[in-house]
Amino acid sequence: MDVTPGSLPNRWRRIRQRLGRFWAPYRSVPMLGWLVAALVAVLLEQSLGLPLARGLGLVRIPALFGVAIILDAPILFPAVLAYVLLIYLIPIALVARYTAPLANRMARWLTSYPMVVGALVHLLILYGVLHIWTGVSDYRLLVARFTMIAIIATLSLNVVNGYMGEFSCSHPGFMALGAYTASVFNILLFVSDNRFGEALLPPVLGPFLFPFSLILGGLVAAAGALLVAIPSFRTRGDYLAIISLAFMFIVKSLFENLEVVGGARGLSNQPNYSTLPVVFVWTVLSIWIINNFVRSTVGKALNAVRDGELAASAMTVDTRKTKMTAFLFAAFWAGVSGGLFAHVIRYINPDTFGIRKLAEVLAMVYLGGLNSVVGSMVGAVGLSLISEALRPLEIYKWIIIPIILILTMIFRPSGMVAFREFDVGAILQPKDEPEKDVDYAAA
Repeated sequence: MDVTPGSLPNRWRRIRQRLGRFWAPYRSVPMLGWLVAALVAVLLEQSLGLPLARGLGLVRIPALFGVAIILDAPILFPAVLAYVLLIYLIPIALVARYTAPLANRMARWLTSYPMVVGALVHLLILYGVLHIWTGVSDYRLLVARFTMIAIIATLSLNVVNGYMGEFSCSHPGFMALGAYTASVFNILLFVSDNRFGEALLPPVLGPFLFPFSLILGGLVAAAGALLVAIPSFRTRGDYLAIISLAFMFIVKSLFENLEVVGGARGLSNQPNYSTLPVVFVWTVLSIWIINNFVRSTVGKALNAVRDGELAASAMTVDTRKTKMTAFLFAAFWAGVSGGLFAHVIRYINPDTFGIRKLAEVLAMVYLGGLNSVVGSMVGAVGLSLISEALRPLEIYKWIIIPIILILTMIFRPSGMVAFREFDVGAILQPKDEPEKDVDYAAA
């Protein structure tokens, strides 16, 4: 193909070169630098956000970077753009660029300690950013908690649909088992309720025993997964999808007819135990544990089963045991996410865990990418924020989101970030020297 000086490929190449030159100084910014820059931006918003928003003609601080305001009133687009530039983009760009040498020295200093120390420092700053950002409005707080719960549910489904290579539809059922188990546990013990009577234990103990209710919910979900796994993994092909779909409807129907937990009317009065720090800690735990699981010997065996079950069996992999372990492990985390969800929304009913929830979690998994912990996080955060940002469009939102998914499947069939490992060591290291020169004390 002939390429003339003014042709489209040449123009595109020049644009890419300019973008590359613009981005070059930021290649040396470590994760610590980006987090500190984000911390400066949210502190700036907390102190100057409201006066700046009113000065620009906005009634309030834009909740989700102003997308909802623009959709409601497009004439406010310049004001929203100016707000986002002045509060987020320019401060983050300046702080990240000009503190990069200092941030790299700090990151290098942290590498002299065990990796867990560096990880904790980064997590503390990340939580600080999240805490200040959500402190601006209750809506942001709610969105942040739902988004982190979506990360747990998406990661757990990716273990089955991505790493194991099967297609499961039972996750809403597992989430329902976890949600109802944790709810009954906490209402029965710590809440005086018309349905369950007086609380059996002092309410002050509730937050301390909340983790046990989540673990119990996860274990009940894993027990429910046995009912799917035992018949499914004796067969091959699409039977898991069919049996797991049937399981989801059976669980939904069970709770609709179980009057002791409210039947179709649902169950309310859950204590507000799923606070931001609680959900944050469980999300970090789930990412760490699931990431270690998929990188462990069992995870590698799972990949071998996905790529060729007969070949894996010939290489002495116990394929049935491997699939059962992964399926129950995934169900456990789905149950935990259901328990957290029930205590954020503080009301659940069987319809909450139906086909719509299934479509939502599947969309997050396939949008982010299969076989990737990073992809699951990208899919969960991306789709949650897009869904909330498009809320003003009401019914049209459910036209735009499927179109986005269809385009993703056409241009990136494996998802946005598929087959990429979540390497904590690489994320925490300084960026001004080759990776091979950096080592952690614990590595």
